[in-house]
Formats: sequence, structure tokens, C-alpha cells
Amino acid sequence: MKNKFLVIISLLLIPALVLGCSGASGQNTSSAVEDQSAAYSHSDDTAPDYAVVLPDDQVNQINITISPENWEALQDDMIDRYGQPGSSDRFGGGNGGGQPGARPEGGNVPQMDGANTTQSTTQGISLVDTTSAEATPTAGPTDDSGTNQPPQGGGNFNPQDDANRPQRNDDNMGNRGGMGGGMMDGNDDENPIWVDATITFNGETWEHVGFRLKGNSSLRSSWTSGNNKLPFKLDFDQFEDDYPTTENQRFYGFKQLSFSSNFSDSSYLRETVAADMFRAAGVPSAQTAFYAVYVDSGDGPVYYGLYTAVEVVDDTLIQTQFDDDSGNVYKPSGSAATFTAGSYNEEGYDKETNKKVDDYSDVEALLETLNSDLRLSDPSVWRAQLEAVFDVDDFLQWLAANTVMQNWDTYGSMSHNYYLYHDPTSDQLVWIPWDNNQSMSSRGGGRADNAAQGPQNAQGADNPMGSGSTSIGNEDVGDNWPLISYLLADEVYQQRYVEAVQNFLTQAFDPDALESELTRLHEMIAPYVEAEQDGYTTLSNKDAFDTSVDSLVEHIRSRYQAAQEYLEENN
Repeated sequence: MKNKFLVIISLLLIPALVLGCSGASGQNTSSAVEDQSAAYSHSDDTAPDYAVVLPDDQVNQINITISPENWEALQDDMIDRYGQPGSSDRFGGGNGGGQPGARPEGGNVPQMDGANTTQSTTQGISLVDTTSAEATPTAGPTDDSGTNQPPQGGGNFNPQDDANRPQRNDDNMGNRGGMGGGMMDGNDDENPIWVDATITFNGETWEHVGFRLKGNSSLRSSWTSGNNKLPFKLDFDQFEDDYPTTENQRFYGFKQLSFSSNFSDSSYLRETVAADMFRAAGVPSAQTAFYAVYVDSGDGPVYYGLYTAVEVVDDTLIQTQFDDDSGNVYKPSGSAATFTAGSYNEEGYDKETNKKVDDYSDVEALLETLNSDLRLSDPSVWRAQLEAVFDVDDFLQWLAANTVMQNWDTYGSMSHNYYLYHDPTSDQLVWIPWDNNQSMSSRGGGRADNAAQGPQNAQGADNPMGSGSTSIGNEDVGDNWPLISYLLADEVYQQRYVEAVQNFLTQAFDPDALESELTRLHEMIAPYVEAEQDGYTTLSNKDAFDTSVDSLVEHIRSRYQAAQEYLEENN
């Protein structure tokens, strides 16, 4: 009997013990999984996870929380730079009015599938619980009838109208002119301040992340018009000296990310598609992704619109697209960025890496070699010397792609929006394009009007937004852009350029394939664009977005035909 009783007791206790052990094991397993996940997402040992951070088949969502004190400091810094937000109606990028972070009067924050909402008693609008990594917007603002309304605000910036333009420091600007001049994103002393932020993404949190506003025309004109949708940058270990636990903190392998507001691009697609075409043609170029951005500056999350996240050149691009990432990265701007004879100026070659090493001999050698008398007296020696310091084939492929798609806001029209990387493996400077939101557009073409003028005017200071179609052969480019005019005047390089044009058409510029890709991306981002509200959009009107793909396809087919005619004439 006693043994039978013990057996019964044992039978009763065993399941309890098993369940208890299972529960303890489950808790430990859960904790271990969380620790392992955090180690992967936050560690600098993690290789850049492009599938998570920069996917091409979905829109990511990111939440940014900034304390009221830091938000006020950020705004005060911008007021010191540009004056009160909404202080001028002469700059486009939206007519939202009010300071960044101010909630729109009335209307609803875009609702997200599967998201819990709470009602704001002070503002009369719905807030969104954006902790769900799978939340996606379903509809934009509506009127009383429930009909979706087009976003307000616009990209009607007119750089020729200087009546109320904030004063520029020409010493820092390098006498650059026109749209998007690289005043910002150089030395941090010239940029808006970094503030401490908390980032939530994919169910995980990053503390003490650096957040700052970025850009030049896109930032200035949006701010002064009162538009809250401002471009920004994140740095995940910016404050590691103050918070040692964030030393070498990463975002799935990324230290920094740049977020473009898609300023002056009604399609929101130019940045992404142009970068993809450059890479398809063999030109190193940043990868991108779309992000629905929410910002909480103290009163709950506000939908700031659809942004394009761009990988940073001196971070993951040189790490993943080159064999050695230890070389110098430069972001040239101003007259030195034209590489005309006598324009050398170290301040014009902003160093993004190896900043403590005061050595600019590589870019100085490029300028001197390019402008050497050997170009005319002994071209073969000149080419050999030039190729010893500069990846000419990479540049010619970039030039072919840039010219065919027509991307005017860069070298050849403007002295900015490119990087140079001194690749230690080849010991050559390599051209890397940047900031493609003005690509696939004839706006600002008009280089023939500027070609005979000096470097300052050629950058577009007098007529930066002229219209016209750039010739495929770049015959309209003058000697004020010697990297183009000198190379294409050489018969050897001119033939290589013709081959580069053909390569671009074959590898990256098929009109039918591009139409399909543009349509896919447009449909993917449409709900997020439609959800943008007045004051949080760079669109001038909803129709501009709806018809943008048709306009892009028309432009692509026109340029493809022009390139085919050029090849027929030069083969």
C-alpha cells in the first residue's frame, strides 16, 4: 500500500516538475533569445544586414523619440541658422507652417493596420501606437465624406529668387551656387547640432542615438517654408563618450544612415532608382530603402512622412563595395570640386575618414595631373599618369550613366553631390555619386548656357534651374569642367565613353524593365505617400505623385532614343 501510494504521488509530481522545469527553461530560453537578438542588432561585429535595414520589397517603419529639451535645442539651433520656421513663403518643400514637431490642426495622424490608437484630448487628433513592426498605413487624410484628400505643401523652390534667401558664408560655400549646394554635411561645425534620440525599429530599441538635420537647399527651403518634413541623419554611437554602453553601437551593422525627404521629387523614386542604375552599370553607389518615419518630441508619435534611407559612403558603402575600407573618403564642394587649374583648396575637399591625417596629396595629384601640359603634348603619358591616380573607367561609366539618365545636380552643372574614395587596393581615387533626387529630369539642364562661363557661373549661380536636354556626347560642357571636357577631347577616352554608354543601356537602362520597376515601387509606396499630411510632405499636390511614373517613363524613353542615336553616330 505504501509503495502504491508513493507511486501515485510520484506520478502526480512528475508532470509538475516537468512543467516547472519547462517553464524555467522557457524563461531562460526567451531571455537568451532576446540577448542574442540584441547582440546581433546592436553589435559592431554584425555585418551590414541589407535585407533588414535596406530592403527593396517593403517599406520599413522607424520611430524616433527626442526629449522636449533636446527638441527645443534642435529648433533653437535651426532658428539661429535660418530664422523662424515658416519665415518665408519663397521656398518650397511644403506650406505646412508651424515649427517642426507641432501637430497639424485637426485631421488624423495616418492610421496603421494592427495599431492601437488613443485620442489626444488636447489636440483633437488620433495618435498611433507604432510599436508594431508590421504596422502599415492604410489611408491618408480624409474630408467629412471620408474621401482621401491629396497632401498639401510643395516642392516649388525657386533658387533664382534671392529676395529673402538666408545669407550664405561664401568661405564655407566655396562660391557654389544653385540648388543643393553642399553647405551642409561637411565639417560638423557647419552642420546643425546632434541631439540624443531613442530609436525603435523591428521591435527593438536603441538608446542615445545621434540625430541631426542635414542637407542644404532641401533643409533650408523646407524650414523657411514651415514644412516639418526635414532631411536628417542618424549616428548610432554618436554619444558613446557620454554613454559608454553605446560604444560602437550599430543598427544591424550600420553606424550611420542618411534620410532624404524626397525634396523636389514628386515621384519619391529618383533617389532609389538612380542609385540602382549606377550600381547595375558597375559604379559604386549607395543602397536605399523607404521608411515611414514617426517622431515623438514629447506629445506622442507624429507621422512625418515617407523618407528614403540612404547608406552613408564612409560607413557601409566602402566596407561592402571595396576590398579595403581604410582609404580617404572626400566630399568635394565649391570651386575645388571643379578640378579646374589653380582651384586646389584643402577646405574644398572635406575629409570624411582619416581626418587626423593632414594629407591631401591624392586629390592634389589628381588636379595637377588632369591639368598637366602633357594632355596635349604627350597624351599617352598623360593618360598613364592620370590612371595611376584616378579610376578613369569608373568615372567614364558614371558619366555615361549620369548623362543618359540626365542628372543635372552634380558635376558638370554643379560642383557637389559626389564623393571620391582613395581605394588602397588600386591606389586610385574612385568616383561615387551622391544625392540623386534631381536625376531623370531635364530641369536645370541648360549647361550650354553656362559652358563658356567661368566655374562659378557654370555651377548655376545665375541660372541653376534652366531647362534643356543635355547632349549625350556632353558637347555642351566647357573647360570649366575638365574631368568631362578634357577626357572626352581625348580620342582614346572618348571611345571608352561610347562603350560606357552602350554598357549602361545594356546593363541598366532598359525602358520596359524600368517602367515595370517604377510601377512596382510606386504601388508599394503609394499608401504611405497618400497618408502624408499638410505640413509633413514635400508634394505640391497629389496629382503630381499620381502622374509621376508616366513622366519618368516618358523621360527615360526619350533619353534612351537619344543615346541610341548617339551610338549610331559614333560607332
